[in-house]
Amino acid sequence: MPIMTDPFSPNAFSCVEMTTAINLFPNNYGRIREQGIFREQGVTTTTISMEQMSGRLRLLDFEPRGSNGKYLEKSDRTVRTFRIPHIPHPDVILAESFQNVRAFGSVNGFDPFTQAVAQRLQYQRNNHAITLEWLRMGALKGLILDGSGNTYYNLFDEFDIAAASDVGDVGKYLEVDFALDNDATNVLDKCLDVSRHIEANLLGDTMNGVRVMVDKGFFSALVNHPNVKAAFANWQAASDRLGGDLRKGFTFGGITFEEYAARATDTNGSVVPFINEGEGHAFPSGTMDTFVTYFGPANYAETINTPGLPLYARSQPMDYNKGVEIETQSNPLPICHRPAVLVKVLA
Repeated sequence: MPIMTDPFSPNAFSCVEMTTAINLFPNNYGRIREQGIFREQGVTTTTISMEQMSGRLRLLDFEPRGSNGKYLEKSDRTVRTFRIPHIPHPDVILAESFQNVRAFGSVNGFDPFTQAVAQRLQYQRNNHAITLEWLRMGALKGLILDGSGNTYYNLFDEFDIAAASDVGDVGKYLEVDFALDNDATNVLDKCLDVSRHIEANLLGDTMNGVRVMVDKGFFSALVNHPNVKAAFANWQAASDRLGGDLRKGFTFGGITFEEYAARATDTNGSVVPFINEGEGHAFPSGTMDTFVTYFGPANYAETINTPGLPLYARSQPMDYNKGVEIETQSNPLPICHRPAVLVKVLA
């Protein structure tokens, strides 16, 4: 019979050991994570502050040699503060839950406490992972929601960004209706509108392309549009030779469209899609500082004022040694520093 770790010892699994363990588990969710859109940064506080400068690049006059030239007015500076969400995820392992239970895959052995803990930690990590993916999708929309669908931050409001009146309006938010139900729509021009607006609003950052994550309805309407069909057929032929999934990236008009069908169950028990029907969200790829996920420290005494990690975990015995309480927690804030680069597209 396997020797069990004493689950009722306060030192059975320390905060350091459990935190290390949960961060080593494989991450089963995260198309946005896979693309590396968000740079990750641990911070030592539960809030972050960022300074925004509204200065523009300007053309300078020629002046006689030896003159001082003209002084330009100083750029306006605005400091904004954001509170990092705190996401605890408690669970419990009762003594009776592994009494007389065989270890998975064994004939005679009883389920050791370490295996029970590992299973719970993996389950909790998966829930944290899908939550982080949900938050990152929200940052790409400019609307960060919690697990109940409540607005945590509307980035357009936080950065005082109004709707654009024309493509390329600096500091303005743009929606582009692709009108894919109209056979006469020039889809290429729509793509160029998206790219031009994003390029105009990078304001000092760089990019290597534009990506749009869309729902299945948008993707189907796009690839079946008369002005896109031929290009998609060629793309499909090349992809078939390479064995790729067409929905993971079809490039047209300089933009890569990807069908993203992620769904999750919210705290009310409803299944919610990450992208609404007939919609999509465009953003620049390959940026340096536009998208960041900040991780704050855990709400534990030993982690005060330390750089935040993606996940934390710890355990403690229940009263009368009837089981062990396990808590995992994450303190993430994915954010877009330049929300004007976020373009909503409609089918």
